[in-house]
Amino acid sequence: MQLAALVLCGSFVIEGASLVVAIQAVKQGAAAEGMKLRDYIWRGHDPISVAVMTEDGAAVTGLAIAGASLVAVHYTGNAMYDPIGSILVAIFLIQRNRHALIGRAMDDHDMQKVLHFLKNDPVVDALYDCKSEVIGPGFFRFKAEIDFNGDVVVQNYLERTGREEWGKQFREAAKMRDDIALTKIMSNYGEEVVTALGSEVDRLEKEIQNLVPGIRHVDIEAHNPTESSLST
Repeated sequence: MQLAALVLCGSFVIEGASLVVAIQAVKQGAAAEGMKLRDYIWRGHDPISVAVMTEDGAAVTGLAIAGASLVAVHYTGNAMYDPIGSILVAIFLIQRNRHALIGRAMDDHDMQKVLHFLKNDPVVDALYDCKSEVIGPGFFRFKAEIDFNGDVVVQNYLERTGREEWGKQFREAAKMRDDIALTKIMSNYGEEVVTALGSEVDRLEKEIQNLVPGIRHVDIEAHNPTESSLST
């Protein structure tokens, strides 16, 4: 009993000191960005410090529960408090990790920022099945299906590469009335348009991550109109 109490006390002091340092680091980060502590925990640019703070907080809470059960055993003489304390610690850690890692979405403020950006981008006609998920303390995954504006995608591509060369190739093939050559040019053009669409997806993904740094994974898919989805 004394050895267990000594180990718990030592662990509590070490974890508590680490928690205090982590809290101070998070407070300094929040002050540097002019944000409230709660907002910084969710939307700050230093998720590592936030992760350390939450992990240390969970460890200290678990040690406090274990210590309380040990004290209860000592003063009541009822050994049942020891396994009860262990069960409570296990339940706490399970719940804490479940809420931190799965099923939760990022807060509405960040979600609305991302949706507003996408809805106002010229290449986006409509959004479907937009979702976010916590994948770690301060880290998120964002997923959306997008109905792309093909005309804008093509116009952007032609502005980057120039219209003259493609127009020349199409006119020459049409003038020669060479169906094989025309089909080849159309295939090449179609392949370039697909590549252009991929470039637009890459651009959107990078801009979303810049908008909300906590988003570490972005999954954008072209919407399949044959599938029934609810517009967001």
